[in-house]
Amino acid sequence: MSDPADDTPDPTEDAPDPTDGAREGIGADPDADRHEYDPDADHAFPDDRLNEVMSWLTSDEEVLAYLEAQNVNPVARKGYNDHGAKHVEIVRDRALRLYDLLKSGGVEFNGARQQGLDEADEPVIVALAATLHDIGHVVHRHDHPYYSIPLAADLLDDLLADFYGVADQVRVKAEVLHAILCHHTEEQPLTLEAGVVRIADGLDMERGRSRVPYEEGGRGINTVSSQAIERVSLREGDETPVQVVIRMNNAAGVYQVDSLLKAKIDGSLLEDRIRTVAINTHSDGNDGNGPIVDRVEL
Repeated sequence: MSDPADDTPDPTEDAPDPTDGAREGIGADPDADRHEYDPDADHAFPDDRLNEVMSWLTSDEEVLAYLEAQNVNPVARKGYNDHGAKHVEIVRDRALRLYDLLKSGGVEFNGARQQGLDEADEPVIVALAATLHDIGHVVHRHDHPYYSIPLAADLLDDLLADFYGVADQVRVKAEVLHAILCHHTEEQPLTLEAGVVRIADGLDMERGRSRVPYEEGGRGINTVSSQAIERVSLREGDETPVQVVIRMNNAAGVYQVDSLLKAKIDGSLLEDRIRTVAINTHSDGNDGNGPIVDRVEL
């Protein structure tokens, strides 16, 4: 079953309005809404190894089968939003975008380094964990990160043998599994790589794609707020390496930001490196004065 939002245009794919940032008091950044990882683009990190792994990830028959199968329990049986291939693509792209911005801002990551791995292994860990973080849904929605661990471990055994020697296979696998476990549990990340994946999971919230389930047929806060998020942008910040800008069409969207994203950022090890700005822009239909902008910083 597909996400209902998939049938409507994705606002993140629209060309950004060059006056948008100035109108909201946020510096213009024409690249802020980019969310698809481009292997040919310039990055603030070594990307050759990542690009080799990404080629495998996006074509492996077993991985693709998991991404389809893992959507059945949360969507068809539990009434939750998409947790399949679309969700994984968004989370992986935003995780790599977030990682790139942090690296550009001089942030030093600790996961791969403390394992004696190379800097080139950092984005590999991020991409693998972002891709495999939800496969435990094939077992059950509840406690799915714990079910994801053994399933991801089997896939990683096959994949990593093509890229690493035995010792490095174990080390990369350990870091990927750590990031998977910490994306949606009370287990707090011990590495910045895991923190990136955790936050990226919460950044998939546009146009009803929130991780908070719909209240079918209702008009509760979950329903209203999940429809309120129009666009999530990642950009270089003025005071922090990363600025997350969330545009809403209804103030109810703050519920999504506060109940979901803030909870992901808290304990991520990246709290001081990310600034989140939620902007509510709606039309004043009473006197025709145009848009009203409410700005909330979390």
